[in-house]
Amino acid sequence: MSVEAPKVHSGFLRGLYAGNTMAVLERGLKVIARNNWLIILTGFFEPVLYLLSMGLGLGALVGAVEFYGIKVPYAAYIAPALMAVSAMNGAVYDSTMNVFFKMKHAKLYDQMLSTSLGPMDVALGEILIAMFRGLLYAVGFMIITTLLGLNLSWTALLAVPAALLIAFGFAAIGLGVTSYMKTYQHLDFVYFVMLPMFLLSATFFPISVYPEPVQWFIMALPLWHGVDMIRQLTTGLVQPSMWGHVTYFVVMIAIGATLATSRLKALFLR
Repeated sequence: MSVEAPKVHSGFLRGLYAGNTMAVLERGLKVIARNNWLIILTGFFEPVLYLLSMGLGLGALVGAVEFYGIKVPYAAYIAPALMAVSAMNGAVYDSTMNVFFKMKHAKLYDQMLSTSLGPMDVALGEILIAMFRGLLYAVGFMIITTLLGLNLSWTALLAVPAALLIAFGFAAIGLGVTSYMKTYQHLDFVYFVMLPMFLLSATFFPISVYPEPVQWFIMALPLWHGVDMIRQLTTGLVQPSMWGHVTYFVVMIAIGATLATSRLKALFLR
């Protein structure tokens, strides 16, 4: 891992950030290319299989679903939702299990923070690595949905940047949460949250099927914002609420990155 000469930062960044984030990202990408590419590839297929079975299989029976007053084919309705799920899965898997191994067993962060790297360099580097995995899943999913004719508007081109924003948000929060975990069993809590969020966030059917109090709860979940954002882009039914979705993830990123940086500093720079 090549590390640049430390840079001097004043103010609140002093002792936190040395400007060497790319060194962490470079190391992570080399490890992926050398050892983890097969694991990453297999993780891509779960939402694709959901799309083929639910979208194309069940979709033939369901027909069309209403979205913002317009009827869209069922497969085109769930495809953007599964793309958002792909981005979430890639980011969360990398920022939880992989980070936990590096933190607790490989003791990698102890070594990194003994160099010129600061905790913010490490946090941002790990977030970028997780984003890369989420981006790979999103791009692959976009290629498949395009070949199947499930993207209904040119605005679907913006779905990949939107998926990257989703991956950024989940990666930042995932890294921050993982820093509190003590054992591998604690990772079960992450997947315990992800599964119902995946099933309930208007992934397979409109949110209007729920009672109003449940709707408000679902609309507080990050995946719902991601699903609705990408669905608006792939169908071309872009609403003013798009800005609310973007703001939600920007706040999520800020909270997650701040939490992850402060936790890494507390854990490894005592």
